[in-house]
This record gives sequence, structure tokens and C-alpha cells, in this order.
Amino acid sequence: MSAFHRFALILPVLTLGAAPAAQAQSSGSGYFMPPSASPPPAASPAPAQASAQAPAPQAQAQPAQPQIPSLPPLPPENAPPTAIIGVLSVPDVMQKSTAAQGVQAEIQKRQSVLKADEEKAQAGLQAEQQQILAQRGKISAADFDKKVQGWQNEVGAAQTKFQQKGQAIQNSGQAALGQIEAELIGIIRQEAQAHQMNLILHREQVVLNIAAFDLTDETVVELNKLLPSVKVPPSVVTPGMAITPPDQSADQSQGQ
Repeated sequence: MSAFHRFALILPVLTLGAAPAAQAQSSGSGYFMPPSASPPPAASPAPAQASAQAPAPQAQAQPAQPQIPSLPPLPPENAPPTAIIGVLSVPDVMQKSTAAQGVQAEIQKRQSVLKADEEKAQAGLQAEQQQILAQRGKISAADFDKKVQGWQNEVGAAQTKFQQKGQAIQNSGQAALGQIEAELIGIIRQEAQAHQMNLILHREQVVLNIAAFDLTDETVVELNKLLPSVKVPPSVVTPGMAITPPDQSADQSQGQ
């Protein structure tokens, strides 16, 4: 569980005491009993004759499929060239790229700093929460509700702030990886031209191939030579920044 998720879990502790119905009872004994709901009136059974006389639903007619037209042949054209195939594993290239490794290390460093800030903010909000709870019954219901609302506003603002900072870090990493991917595409074109290949496939999508088809290792060597490192841009929070939901599949794979 990430620090932000743990941070978000402290909200229901106080909102249970600040529910609208509970606020109405806060000036009394301090306990809230939900109103007993009267049982719904029993539906009168439908007459047996009505169901017997109801007509059976008719099967919906399926729409007729359009007829395939018979078109005249097109003029003959030149056949495509014979495929000369190569394969490449982009995940392996990125994993062995020194530039990509540097980007990953920098992003993890920024995320660690953000996590420490989240835990510090979480501790402060939890301490404030306990102070507010200790005043319950000692101050008026209106003042207590006002403190609860103010605390909830602080939690919401903190959640938004850390979401935006996390998104800014993610955006910085994507921008740096974009530079590596652009360089990689240029190198793949070079490798294909050097080997006179006109069709490059992802190695993960190929059931069987021989080593002579594989361009992965030499692509790694060329990428590390031409782009040994990239600079990760600053993680800046912009107004109205869109927040991308975290990839749950990626979180699960990291936890395994």
C-alpha cells in the first residue's frame, strides 16, 4: 500500500462522527441510533388469470445481413518486396539502457522524497484529528462540526497536493523516456538499413526465431554509445493538471 493510500485511510475515522444524522444528535447523549425503517408494504399478488392470459413474447426478428458486392478486378500492380525480417525486444533494450537506468534512479529518488513528505503530513493530520476528537462533548456541537469540517478540508487539500506532485514526477519521467525512445527509433532504422531488413517485429510477438534475426544486443550497444544519459526535467505542478490513475497491473507486478 502506498503512502498516499495510507494517508487517505484516515479520513473515514472522523467522517463517521461528522455524518449529518450524527450532527443532529451530537448535543444529546453522543450516540446516534439510525431510525428504524418501516417494512415496505407487501405487494398484492397478481391474479392467476392475468398471467395465464398474457400472450407469449415473440422472438425478435434478426436483421438481414448485407450481401457482399461482386466488384470488378483492379488493374495489376507491382508485388511488394520479399520480406527480410528482423526482431527486437524493446523492453530488453530499455532495461539495459544506461540512460533509462539513470531516469529510473532519479524518479525513484523523487518519489522517496515525496513519500517522506506524505508521511509527515499524515502524522500531522492524525495528531490534529485526535485533538479534535478529544474536544467532543466539551465544546458546542456547532463548534465541533466546524472543526471537523475544517479538518476534512485540510485532508482534501493534502490529497490533491500529493496527487499533483506525484503526477508531476511521472510526467518528468515520461518526458525523459521520450527522449530515449526517439533516439531508439532512429537507431532501429539504422540497424535495419545496415542489415537490409524491411520488416522489424517485436521479439515478444514471435514464437520462434534464430539469433541472426535478433537486433536487440547491437541496438543496446549503439544506444548506450549515442545516448549514455539524459537529464530528467524538473517535476513542476501546473494549474489544472490532469491526474492519471495508477496502473494497478504495474503495482501488482512490482509486488510479486
